[in-house]
Amino acid sequence: MALQEELEQQGIWLFKYRGKLPVIVLLIGIILYLQTKIYPNTFFIEDTPYEIYYEFFCLTISLLGLGIRIYTVGHTPKNTSGRNRNEQIAETINTSGSYSVVRHPLYLGNFFMWMGPALLSGNFWFLVAFCFFYWIYYERIMFAEEQFLRRKFGTIYTDWAEKVPAFIPNFKKFKKPELAFSWIKIIKKEINGIAGIFIIFSFFDLAGHFIQNENNYNYFIIILCVLTIVMNLIMRYIKKRTALLNDMGD
Repeated sequence: MALQEELEQQGIWLFKYRGKLPVIVLLIGIILYLQTKIYPNTFFIEDTPYEIYYEFFCLTISLLGLGIRIYTVGHTPKNTSGRNRNEQIAETINTSGSYSVVRHPLYLGNFFMWMGPALLSGNFWFLVAFCFFYWIYYERIMFAEEQFLRRKFGTIYTDWAEKVPAFIPNFKKFKKPELAFSWIKIIKKEINGIAGIFIIFSFFDLAGHFIQNENNYNYFIIILCVLTIVMNLIMRYIKKRTALLNDMGD
């Protein structure tokens, strides 16, 4: 099998399980984070007044990634950007908004969302390994996605791809989104991600203080976690039991 076909097949497989495999990385990060709590001397910020600020910094990085996803999904048409799992979907080529500055804004957003917990681990080499893993992991997914788009849209896609970078944004090329922003689409597709960030950070915080036998929890993050979980459950109930969100459109 030629390398091109092999990379594409790997990307197709990774695309199907892209929401599951990073969990392994997260579990490793949690173990390393707890290690810094048991052995504070392994991370210079641990047990200093700056520890809480570092935690908020890591949360901000994850929220930056979430913001990129929200902006991207909120301005894109149906059956393009989202959380489709089993196969690539594209009825049109997005060339405005986030897609005018970078070809894969959702994966860029995912990078920052996962970078937050990786930073929180307090382990430099784990952070390096995370970046390397992400590069190899999503490079293949992006390759498979671009092969799909090239075959489906031909020169329409390749002409756009030649002008827009794959992963590092070029903000000089920004073009205003063609579609108005839709909060309904965000509620439908990104509500799990919103809750997920605060669940992860709350778990880190609770587990760390439990290991240290302390109770000075970060209640701000914990309260936001509870609120986003409640909001998530309410939205799930509305989507399952009513047609309200469908009636309001995407």
